[in-house]
Amino acid sequence: MGRLLLIDVAGSVALLGLWYFVFSTYNRKKGAAALRRVQMACAGKGRILESHWEGSSRLQARLHFASRWFENAHVTVKFRPRALPVHWLLSCWKRQKETLTFEADLGGSPSFHLEVVRHRWSAHNRGVSSGKSDGREWKQDPSAELNALMSARRQDILQVHFRPESPQFSATVDLDALADPDAAAGLVSALREIAAGASAFRQ
Repeated sequence: MGRLLLIDVAGSVALLGLWYFVFSTYNRKKGAAALRRVQMACAGKGRILESHWEGSSRLQARLHFASRWFENAHVTVKFRPRALPVHWLLSCWKRQKETLTFEADLGGSPSFHLEVVRHRWSAHNRGVSSGKSDGREWKQDPSAELNALMSARRQDILQVHFRPESPQFSATVDLDALADPDAAAGLVSALREIAAGASAFRQ
C-alpha cells in the first residue's frame, strides 16, 4: 500500500514537472514572438535593449527610441499562468486577457493623474468611459492629453494612464491585437501620436 502511494506521489510530481516545463516553454516562445513583433513595429525608430522574465508568465523588456517622445521606455507582457494548473484554470474562469503594457516618460511631466479605460476607441468616438482622479486636485486642464489621445488612429487599447511620476505615460493593449503586423505597427504609431500631441499642447 505504501509503495503504491509512493508511486502515485512520484507520478503526480513528474506530471506536474512535465506540465510546468511544457507550458513555461510555450509562454517563452509566445514572449519571444511578441518581442519580435514589437521590434518590427518600431520600424527602425526604436529597438529592444534587453529583456528578462519574472516568473513563467511575465516578460519585461527595455526599449530605446531615437526621438525624445519616449524616455525610459519599456514593455511588460503578461501571459496566462499556464505553467501552474490551478492559476491557469482561475485565469480562464476569470477570462483574463493576455496583455502588453507600454510605459515611458514623456518630454514634459503632466501635473495630474488621468486614467482612461476603453475596450475599443477611435478618433470618431469622443466619449471617455472612465476618467478619474486619485483624490488630488488636477493642476491643469487634461484636455490636451485627451485631444492627443483621440486624434491617434483606431487601436485596441484597453487602458491609458497619464501621471506626474515615472512612468508618466502607459498604455495597455490586448496581446492578440498585435498578431497582425500592420496592427502592431499601427499601435506604435498611435502611441507616438499621443506622445507628440500631448507634448505639443504642453509647449
